[in-house]
Amino acid sequence: MRNRKGGKKNRKRRNWEGQLHIIWNFTLHLHLVIQVSETPLSKIIQNISFRYTRYINKRKKRIGHLFQGRYKAVLVDADSYLLELVRYIHHNPVRAGMVTDPAEHQWSSHQDYLGKGNIPFLTTDFVLSQFGEKKVAARKAYHDFILKGITEGRRADFHQGETDSRILGDDGFTDTVLNRKVTHKEIKLAAIIAYVCEQHNVDEKELRHPSRRRDYAELRGVIGLLAVQLKAAPLAEVAKHFNRDISTLSRIVHNVEKKFGKSKEHGTLLEQYHANILSE
Repeated sequence: MRNRKGGKKNRKRRNWEGQLHIIWNFTLHLHLVIQVSETPLSKIIQNISFRYTRYINKRKKRIGHLFQGRYKAVLVDADSYLLELVRYIHHNPVRAGMVTDPAEHQWSSHQDYLGKGNIPFLTTDFVLSQFGEKKVAARKAYHDFILKGITEGRRADFHQGETDSRILGDDGFTDTVLNRKVTHKEIKLAAIIAYVCEQHNVDEKELRHPSRRRDYAELRGVIGLLAVQLKAAPLAEVAKHFNRDISTLSRIVHNVEKKFGKSKEHGTLLEQYHANILSE
């Protein structure tokens, strides 16, 4: 979602610029409404996916991937479609026959808009401001707006991202988006190696040396894990770079991921690595 007038950037509790307006969690997927700023959407989704996967893996005492396949996205003109999109997503459990009132569904940000929830990283002020300056009156107007659309059926325009990323807005908005020059930063393996070496005061040549030092092996595992998670390079390329056997490096990466998943301190450190590498 993009707002033509922009808005204040909120970095609180996250490592990316943007605002999360809507959350709706279904059995096998979830819907998010994210207002992007300078950080590309792909990096935001990557950050959310990484954090949530780490949380679930730690809670369930498991390791590995949590989400299957790539996310689907629709770029929406907030000025024209945001309120309708908010109502449409919050009515998903009603259309699915799970509840008769969206307020009955606990895995939804609708509760927060009514003042009954407390998702710390959710932004409700922008949407509620469209209904009034005073929060109590705005919540009532918002609630009335939601209830008026309770019989609304499926809207194909909000599902265009199921087959491809699309733009939803008037001609002026579409032209602005298509003509806007966007440069997405591509993370290079060399940048990850340089960052990890700097953090641990190690020369890259030492990691490429045939030494069997365990601390160096673990650093190669950290680099391999970051390269895969940040889509900088496949593990085979990392193994080739350090003149290591792919199966051996794969085992080390697996152990590093397991270690980071068990310890809150190591998990936080990995998050910092992600944030710092992406911001450089």
